Amino acid sequence: MSTDARDIGVVNESREARLMATFVTLADTLVAGYDVVDLLHTLVEECVEILGIEAAGIVLSDPAGALHPIASSDGWSERVEVAQVDAGEGPCVESFRTGAVVVVDDIDAYRPSRFREAAIAAGFRSVLAVPLRLRTSTIGAMNLFGRSAGALQGEDAAVARALADVATIGILQERAIRDGRVLSDQLEHALGSRVLIEQAKGVVSQTRQVPVDEAFAILRSYARQHNERLRDVAERVVERRLNF
Repeated sequence: MSTDARDIGVVNESREARLMATFVTLADTLVAGYDVVDLLHTLVEECVEILGIEAAGIVLSDPAGALHPIASSDGWSERVEVAQVDAGEGPCVESFRTGAVVVVDDIDAYRPSRFREAAIAAGFRSVLAVPLRLRTSTIGAMNLFGRSAGALQGEDAAVARALADVATIGILQERAIRDGRVLSDQLEHALGSRVLIEQAKGVVSQTRQVPVDEAFAILRSYARQHNERLRDVAERVVERRLNF
């Protein structure tokens, strides 16, 4: 076997191991007490690493059907998600509304829109939008961004859909599928958590004099080290009961 072939084998094995570990992490959400926001941040971060893409972001719908950015791998992808939600159009919005995968191989050729403008400003050239859907329930969508033309295809696209499906099951759970009230409560909790976390990121950023992305990493690291929910840590920071 050539050196190149051995290297490819190591890369494939490493990717497979990471993919399996990610599925285990997402499957853990099927038990009570998980943190939805932390789950979705884990999902976008793992998608970037496993699929070799530039960035990823997720939007979730509230009980009234309005979309909200909930998790992003970086500030650029978050800006693109916000642009789509504010304008009510773009691949992620379309994927949510139709429940179908939306492929944009070349963002430069996409119709003029706030999405296109924001994506080009971020340096993105392609995107694959995957719905967070289980049976007839679509609760959001995930954007996977690339720096070069040509969105994910074949096995990579299938992996992205599988990760999104497992995350969706974790959010909905069987009891939420049976009980619409539980589903509404769960989504409202996730959206409320995001607001608290955004506020806490601002507090830590100002206190530590660090970028917002680094402030989020500090919050998340503290929550994991102390086996606490990210939302609970954020709430204490916002209420000035926890200082960094």
